[in-house]
Amino acid sequence: MALRRRVERVLSRVERPARYIDSEWGSVRDRDATHRTVLAYPDTYEIGQSNQALAILYARINAKTGFSAERTYVPWVDMSSEMRGEKIPLFSLESVTPVAEFDIVGITLPYELTYTNILELLDLAGIPLRASDRTDRHPLVVGGGPCAYNPEPLAPFFDAIVIGEGEDVVLDVVRSHRDARDAGLSRQDTLASLARIPGVYVPSLYEVDGEGGLRAADPAPSVVVKRVVSDLGAHSPPVCGIVPFMDVVHDRVGVEVFRGCTRGCRFCQAGMVYRPVRERRADDIVRDVMAGLAHTGYDEVSLTSLSTTDHSQIEEVVRRLTNRLDGTGVSVSLPSLRVDAFSVEMARLVSAGRTSGLTLAPEAGTQRMRDVINKNVTEDELITTITHAFKSGWRRVKLYFMIGLPTETDADIEEIGHLVSRVLACARAEVKPDERGSVRIAVSVSTLVPKAHTPFQWLGQVSLDEVRRRQQVLRSTMPRKGVDLAWHDAEVSFLEGVMARGGRELADAIEAAWRAGARFDAWTERFDLRVWLDAFSSAGVDPEAVAGRSYGAHDALPWDHISCGVSRTYLWRELERAQRGASTEDCTFSVCTGCDVCTGLGVDTVLGGDRRGTG
Repeated sequence: MALRRRVERVLSRVERPARYIDSEWGSVRDRDATHRTVLAYPDTYEIGQSNQALAILYARINAKTGFSAERTYVPWVDMSSEMRGEKIPLFSLESVTPVAEFDIVGITLPYELTYTNILELLDLAGIPLRASDRTDRHPLVVGGGPCAYNPEPLAPFFDAIVIGEGEDVVLDVVRSHRDARDAGLSRQDTLASLARIPGVYVPSLYEVDGEGGLRAADPAPSVVVKRVVSDLGAHSPPVCGIVPFMDVVHDRVGVEVFRGCTRGCRFCQAGMVYRPVRERRADDIVRDVMAGLAHTGYDEVSLTSLSTTDHSQIEEVVRRLTNRLDGTGVSVSLPSLRVDAFSVEMARLVSAGRTSGLTLAPEAGTQRMRDVINKNVTEDELITTITHAFKSGWRRVKLYFMIGLPTETDADIEEIGHLVSRVLACARAEVKPDERGSVRIAVSVSTLVPKAHTPFQWLGQVSLDEVRRRQQVLRSTMPRKGVDLAWHDAEVSFLEGVMARGGRELADAIEAAWRAGARFDAWTERFDLRVWLDAFSSAGVDPEAVAGRSYGAHDALPWDHISCGVSRTYLWRELERAQRGASTEDCTFSVCTGCDVCTGLGVDTVLGGDRRGTG
């Protein structure tokens, strides 16, 4: 029986069958392609379908004659059970082709808690989990995405991993693989040809040396430097996105307004690895918004970036869009705002009176801690912003904070609660007495995970028991009435820290956890730390030692062979400044701060005009 018929037979027995059917508006099926890639997201359809990077790669490959890209996602546990029972292999959505029959399986690495899902993908596809067990008849398994900046825990499972931005390198990879395949090269020679492509890491060509670092074999480079796009205007993003049949996480048109961030928050990996800042032109943004809405029929568009109101032409963009969309019922959203009144004004302009909620991230309760993490935000600015927001009609605001920060004391944590009290009082003072009951402050608190390529990469993560104690300290000072307090699960943050800070020694534990049933670890109802602790034990790994280890200035780090362009010297200098409580300005508002990314990569900061605000 044809695979499509076998899949259709089980759909009535699983929840959300729309996750597994094809023919959405905007999807592409190229029957004439001679080289075929399937792009996989290691989570469910509704999570992965919203991923902008995957949409860019999908469009880039399908635009080239002779090449095609299709999609697949991790089946939910009910569907995977049905597939195993009926011996249905993992398949692509567009053509219902078994994933193992493609030339390349490209898997994005969005966050650490998807690692067991990657093994689930490979196993359901019938592809050996370990790259060393694959032969010439198996597809090439290629990774890429944010977690590629410390790829070592996953290194044994991938044939190659792309470091950096994919617009150009994805075509280099598929062409190189097609040429190698057509020339009849062995798998080993094919991997060697991939290792010569800038930005491509081939793990099998690196060995762990006696000092904790990695030693490269010819022709692999000793350090793999990320690929970067110098001019975003040269790559038009896909405007005819795929319109799903079911609700997905971000069910709207997403248009990127700029890439990179130089605010310099010392905990933020994205702010370091996506440098330098490259703004898109206002004309291009407006054009893509209008085209995306026309092609998809969505009634909402999101202007995306790491800090959208930092764009030097954001006011022009917002005003042009609100004028053109006036009376159409289409809304514009700004998902990331600075803590300043200008951001509130931009949010008010795009919300067209629908002031449902506002999200701000002061991150810490005291100025000392905000200086340590280089947040460059004062309490006066936060209070002024809250005042402006509630005067403008907002009645709810969400505040993000972190605990577990370097040099943090109990007094710093207690001050988060006191700051929220002052924010609540300020908000209530700006509304009529009979409306004060509607004022709500949502407080979300996460735990710092010191990530690779940040100034805090040398510092160990706070232990699980200590995080739980600090959470209780915060709870004791947090006002109860008018405040909704939510935690990022301490156990989840602990596992994220282990995966973010470890090396190849974690691969055995990841596989052991998957074999013990770990799947969808980012889903609260599926996460079980006991499974992971048993897996670490069986692999001979002390997870607390991995997450909590601090390094010296000259120690080898598990990710030293990967470069995002920001120099180690700069990161160490920023760590020293953090320990002194000294802040560093944003180079797009002042002078170069010496991170070396522009000189090292040969790519300049690109601005459309003068930025508004302070660094």
